Amino acid sequence: MYEGVVQDLIDELSRLPGVGPRGAQRIAFHLLNTETTTVEALAHALLEVKRKVHFCSVCFNLSQEDLCRICADPRRDPTVICVVEEPKDVVAIERTREFRGRYHVLGGAMNPVEGVGPEDLRVRELMERLRDDTIDELILAMDPNVEGTATASYLARLVKPLGVKTSRPASGLPMGGDLEYADESTLGQALKDRRPIDV
Repeated sequence: MYEGVVQDLIDELSRLPGVGPRGAQRIAFHLLNTETTTVEALAHALLEVKRKVHFCSVCFNLSQEDLCRICADPRRDPTVICVVEEPKDVVAIERTREFRGRYHVLGGAMNPVEGVGPEDLRVRELMERLRDDTIDELILAMDPNVEGTATASYLARLVKPLGVKTSRPASGLPMGGDLEYADESTLGQALKDRRPIDV
């Protein structure tokens, strides 16, 4: 254990996802050995992102404006919505340059073990978007793991009475993996070869 503010910094850094006590210690000592201006720039960037970034009022992607750049782009196809778990998944799909529709970010996936149910996600907001009868297809691009599959199945059953075509990205994405780690060609092909969901 270190004293005072050094230990406080290590404790705060270790709260970050994927950063254990040793990693937090390494980062803390890196920051201690870095120029003050560099540390101030990092602190400024952290404060600015908290002040300026919020969720798009339509799709819940990250944005500095009321609408994200994708929802504000009139060239995007408004009849197709790709539903993803997190904003990082939007970035992964956009890198493929295969999808020209719009998005809906749920804010996670159903996970009963951790107490995350449909009411904890932006399912209600998705259903509101589907009520205007302009949506032709819903691509359920959740992570190909147990939670993502359960969430996609739940959504497919929920929207079936609305008559909206639902699909999932085709195989090629590894089971148990995350969209953000898929390479562009694999993810792009999976989106191109998406298949309907039978409920």
